[in-house]
Amino acid sequence: MQYGETVHSRATRNPGRRRRLGAVAAAAGALIASAVAVVAASPAHAAACESIDYNIVSSWGGGHQATVSLTAGDEGVNGWTVEFDFPSGGGLQSAWNVDWSVSGQSFTGSDVGWNATVASGQTRELFGLIASGTAEPASITVNGVACGGEPTETTSDPGTPDTSPSPEDPTETPTDPSTDPPDPTDCPAGAVCDGFEDQTGTVPGGDWTVGANDCTGTGTATVDTTVANSGSKSVRIEGGATYCNHVFIGRDLPADAEWFRVYMRHTTAQPQNHTTMIAMEDANDNNTDLRMGGQNGALQWNRESDDATLPAQSPAGVALSEPLPVAEWTCVEFQIDGSALSTWVDGDLVEGLVVDGTATQDVDAQWKSKAGWSPDLLDLRLGWESYGNDADTLWYDDVAFGTERIGC
Repeated sequence: MQYGETVHSRATRNPGRRRRLGAVAAAAGALIASAVAVVAASPAHAAACESIDYNIVSSWGGGHQATVSLTAGDEGVNGWTVEFDFPSGGGLQSAWNVDWSVSGQSFTGSDVGWNATVASGQTRELFGLIASGTAEPASITVNGVACGGEPTETTSDPGTPDTSPSPEDPTETPTDPSTDPPDPTDCPAGAVCDGFEDQTGTVPGGDWTVGANDCTGTGTATVDTTVANSGSKSVRIEGGATYCNHVFIGRDLPADAEWFRVYMRHTTAQPQNHTTMIAMEDANDNNTDLRMGGQNGALQWNRESDDATLPAQSPAGVALSEPLPVAEWTCVEFQIDGSALSTWVDGDLVEGLVVDGTATQDVDAQWKSKAGWSPDLLDLRLGWESYGNDADTLWYDDVAFGTERIGC
């Protein structure tokens, strides 16, 4: 399970288009004169950083999702800071796996520890981002140097012997730490993470309460010790058909919760009728619910106050979402930051489940018709609610929320 060390924070599944920034390092020539000496280089010297790639994974009218990858040269890279300027009209919306800051159009991002090292000859994805605009940066530097750039030359007294220390054994390869993401039970500083391992009874308790609004029926919530994404426990929801057979487990949210991660598993394919699996009370919308569930066989967001859906439930809109897989654990992430909303499934941004700065037909145009939407979420509820005659069995595990992306 990957944990993005994001400090802050839409997309088709079309093949990405890649633009390589920085020339590949040229072969080093022999020194012609003893009066010329090569200055010791930073880790972004041509021998360390062969190339840096800004890969647009997907794009839409108002922006794009991209990844930034580095290919190391002969020396490898141990610690990196990436800098570039967004083109006019572009700007950062969110980023993950990077400690970043933005000043005007200028972006600076540094490693977050576990992704600091790129071994000699290795290509590694450093971080991902979502940006406005559709153009790539014109150039990128790593540790202050353009990848593949020529080494800096300076003159020295030819009569002065070189007393600098000998380099380390060139046959030693820098240690390549595992690129496997942190374990799902790891929890970033400041986040709230719950895998239900501390539950001691058969009904969820502690910070969680069980219930449903308006009416109750056959729906149940229990602690399951036979099915889990990690550890030995999860919460099992037996959600009945029709509205009053709904049930949820819920807990209060801190005021600064922006990023959410929930592992989900269920037994029945999403029906054509509207259902809810995640609900959050919105204090800024007359205490009605912001709801995530499905309709027409695919995931959707729904706003209870005006019944707006994301995406629009047109054939084109539904095609921009995707179903929740059956009989397997699926990681669902979402970020709610002011009036912006983004959703990921197993680490991939879902184009139809994004609200951004530009109204997009079949996606968020209907959603944005309500002026001033900016939720203040009071709680997080996980369960099942059917507005038709549809039932499902679901499991929830490794729930997390906080101010930074936790990842899958």
